[in-house]
Amino acid sequence: MLKIEVILGENDVMAISEGLKEIGIGGLTVSKVRGRGKNPGPEIHASKGSEIFTPQFNDKYRMEAIIADTQEDEVIAIIKKNGRVGKIFVSQILRAVDIASDEEGESTI
Repeated sequence: MLKIEVILGENDVMAISEGLKEIGIGGLTVSKVRGRGKNPGPEIHASKGSEIFTPQFNDKYRMEAIIADTQEDEVIAIIKKNGRVGKIFVSQILRAVDIASDEEGESTI
């Protein structure tokens, strides 16, 4: 099993979610977060335009999904196709346990 974590600079959440639904990825966690990347965010004009402020942190979106190893390339392709700006991180999941049914492994996803 793999954990796919995506940090998006723009709100492409719905497009990616719909693409993942088409291949049977049902479980998806989405969070609105604040952070910074390599490039500074857009300037904000304050005080009726007389002051310019560059915020240190900008709104971003984080998506997380646990998938089977065999779905990795397909999931990454969907994210790249539907997302405009961001990063994809892939990590191994050692163990997964369903609390309600006490099942373990890929059957939990």
